[in-house]
Amino acid sequence: MASDFRLKESLPELTEQIVATYTADDSINHLGHCPLPSYEAVVNILVDLKDILYPGYRRHTNLHAGNIRYHVGGLVDSLHDQLTVQIGRALQHEHRVKQKHDDCVDQIDFEAKGQAMTIELLKRIVKLRKTLATDVEAAFAGDPACQTTDEIVFCYPGFEAITVYRIAHELVQLDVPFIPRMMTEWAHQQTGIDIHPGATIGDYFFIDHGTGVVIGETCEIGRHVKLYQGVTLGALSFPTDADGQLIRGQKRHPTIEDNVVVYANATILGGRTVVGRDSVIGSSVWITRSVSPGTTVVLEKPQLRVRGSEESKGDSHPELNYQI
Repeated sequence: MASDFRLKESLPELTEQIVATYTADDSINHLGHCPLPSYEAVVNILVDLKDILYPGYRRHTNLHAGNIRYHVGGLVDSLHDQLTVQIGRALQHEHRVKQKHDDCVDQIDFEAKGQAMTIELLKRIVKLRKTLATDVEAAFAGDPACQTTDEIVFCYPGFEAITVYRIAHELVQLDVPFIPRMMTEWAHQQTGIDIHPGATIGDYFFIDHGTGVVIGETCEIGRHVKLYQGVTLGALSFPTDADGQLIRGQKRHPTIEDNVVVYANATILGGRTVVGRDSVIGSSVWITRSVSPGTTVVLEKPQLRVRGSEESKGDSHPELNYQI
């Protein structure tokens, strides 16, 4: 059936109606000559960084001692240029928002600031590789289904999310706005794992399976911590000021000390909540107060009730097994 061209004549009027909503006080448009950070560029930066962090595993597989220096040198040079531009744009936009002006001509050289931050991030790649190597080790030690460490780098969504988090966290520590959150939300889309870049996470960190894990901004996680799918490390409440506005910058999320295991779908909430070292948190528990070191927390004697089958005729019901 052919289109009715008479209906198409209404499109200019519809366009005018849409454009009329783009007002100066509209919080969901950005009109002007000052470019924002590019989402596509930020994702490309992540891809390049992962090529450096895990040479031979990503886009370029024919790497060897004879060409690795050339390959990494090209990536570092490209990352310098990409990050300098994108961080500069992020800094400029943050300044404009805080100063509440739309003037794109500033006295501050934001690109120079972006370059300095870029150089500092590139200096931290060596440290990042060492930390991520401990995360691979933790995954291999903690998952009997894993046959080689290659499998972790190639396949594990938890490790992918941790990689992006650790890059983004370095940018947070450098006071880079916008871009760290852009990175971790991209990883969230890819993996189903939501780690705020502001969280503090120690080495030897492992997320098994991973889907639905949420780690809040002010979480503090120690070394050798293992989380399963569906774990939420969240806020218990959001304090407000006298005007009812959220008070930002306070610790809202729990602290997880060293050598803790948190099983599937457990929920741990609150900035004052501390899970002590060497503790085990069972599946599906709800915790809003601190747990002493060396404690195991599980639901007490959960039971299955099966109706309308031979299994329901028994005298007892099997207890749930919290191990995965």
